[in-house]
Amino acid sequence: MSNVFPIRYIEPVYRPPSEAESLILPITDGCSWNRCTFCEMYTAPQKKFRARPEEEVLETIRNLGEHPYGREARRVFLADGDATVLPTRRLLAVLAAIREYLPGVRRISSYCLPRNLRKKSVEELKELAEAGLKLVYVGAESGDDTVLERVAKGETFESTREGLEKLGKAGITRSVMILNGLGGARYSETHALRSAELANATQPEFLATLVVSFPKSDARLRATFPDWEPLDVPGLLREMERFIDQLALERTVFRSDHASNWLVLRGTLPQDKERMLAHLRDAIALPESAPIRPAWARGL
Repeated sequence: MSNVFPIRYIEPVYRPPSEAESLILPITDGCSWNRCTFCEMYTAPQKKFRARPEEEVLETIRNLGEHPYGREARRVFLADGDATVLPTRRLLAVLAAIREYLPGVRRISSYCLPRNLRKKSVEELKELAEAGLKLVYVGAESGDDTVLERVAKGETFESTREGLEKLGKAGITRSVMILNGLGGARYSETHALRSAELANATQPEFLATLVVSFPKSDARLRATFPDWEPLDVPGLLREMERFIDQLALERTVFRSDHASNWLVLRGTLPQDKERMLAHLRDAIALPESAPIRPAWARGL
């Protein structure tokens, strides 16, 4: 059994918070779109988008089967930013190799851009689901077309809705993320309302919010959204209240507990909706006594 670590990582490596215990398996580098002006994740020169050679990926999986790290893996996250951009045939080859060489794996997941699904049929997605792709993380960011255009997302309400509906029909679990504050002060209300409308139209199994943040600089965003003005904490909370108030979800796990969030919210909708709204309204009315996360603890 080899003790040589078999995975070639290119730093920095990103994964969703819920994949903290997963084996991170890069099958692409960077993000095929990489134009969103709110996102700093794949802007480093070494993260320029490329599909990793198929034989390299398959060899990595074979070697993982002989390594303790691989043999102990129960979950695999396919990195980097949008593994689903690969053709279905190549994805199926990766999933088949994981089944063969990593038989202990019970769940395979990846990020997914809605644009990646335009050329994939529901039948192809069903093939991927049956081969082991059980969960995808979709950064919808917003349901408002104006906001999406201002941040160069390359998507619309309809393109995101179509992608999420395809995934749902294929039986792939969807974890959807909305960015609190992305519309700034000017579009806060429409951002909240249209994002709730998108969630209601697609009924994702998981829904999360993060707060738009710029650990380095907001210069890229201002290049496409020059009148963007950040919301203060009360404004972010009011936007969250408006968003959650409009949700009409039938069975969705909701999380707003990422390090970027000022106020932690967790629940299952619809049953926990009123409790979360009450928590938000208490924080808005009495911020000095609310469990607001201090800025130093936000870990950005």
